[in-house]
Amino acid sequence: MARVGIGYDVHRLIEGRPLFLGGVQIPFAKGLAGHSDADVLCHAIIDAILGAANLGDIGAHFPDSQPEWKDRSGLFFLRRVKKLIDENRFGIVNVDATVLAEQPKLRPLIPQMAENIAGALGIETSVVSVKATTTEGLGYIGEGKGIAAQAVVSLTKKPGIKRKLCQKLE
Repeated sequence: MARVGIGYDVHRLIEGRPLFLGGVQIPFAKGLAGHSDADVLCHAIIDAILGAANLGDIGAHFPDSQPEWKDRSGLFFLRRVKKLIDENRFGIVNVDATVLAEQPKLRPLIPQMAENIAGALGIETSVVSVKATTTEGLGYIGEGKGIAAQAVVSLTKKPGIKRKLCQKLE
């Protein structure tokens, strides 16, 4: 049975922080504000995965009130979520994500983002689609005050392994 999840994340741009998207450090004058590295692309994908598996959201698993998640990479969280869905017998069919940003221009960096995401999730790059668009100067994103990402993920439930119960003989 196929399961689909949708994820969305947005953070504001601030001075004095590096900008990470899809695990790639982007050369830019501003970075995203957040407790972790604020990688909106990874975070949107994480929420889509968790939603498809009915396992809550990123804040439930990695609350920003916990110091252990401070400055952690979005790829770190993707690897943790991959372990979680493996434990719950889900497999990733595909990932489709879009970054919404007026600046910087992301097209040349998209292949590396897709490769990083696929690597963190242990899947083929061919099933990870990353795109970027602007909001044509409209709203918070268009004014260059932040960056957002949205993602859709399809999962499949893996068949259960039937185990024979054994008693230890003494």
